[in-house]
Amino acid sequence: MVYILLIIVLTGIDQLTKYGINSYFTEGQSYPIMTEFFHVTYVKNRGIAFGLFQGKLDIISSLTLFIIAYLIFYFYKNRMRLSLLEKLGYSFILGGAFGNIIDRLFRGYVIDMLDFRGIWHYIFNFADVWINIGVILIIVQGIIEIRKNKEKERKK
Repeated sequence: MVYILLIIVLTGIDQLTKYGINSYFTEGQSYPIMTEFFHVTYVKNRGIAFGLFQGKLDIISSLTLFIIAYLIFYFYKNRMRLSLLEKLGYSFILGGAFGNIIDRLFRGYVIDMLDFRGIWHYIFNFADVWINIGVILIIVQGIIEIRKNKEKERKK
């Protein structure tokens, strides 16, 4: 299935970037790419999004594993009726979820490195990007469905 390959590729990209950061940077080290706008900065995140729930690794990991299992079940069960955008969306979400859970289980923290300090002060990683892309794709599909349904109602 092409979506399994996509999940593997996305997880691989995430893990390769984290491996590179872990190998060539020290924690807290920052390298400017676009002066004051974008840096690559090595941060160990022991929480979840935006640094919430710091140090609650057991709860976060358990919840993440449950969500991953549920998403795999849902994706497989509904694979024939999901739209292309939804299949891509769930693949991106799973690729990101696998990338971060690998960190939590094998490192005890998630490596973050994408530092858009020109926009905000949160630092994130490619797994986080994949999850956001997946959510956006699913929302776009929902909007498309709403518009289709409204169009059908108007034609009645």
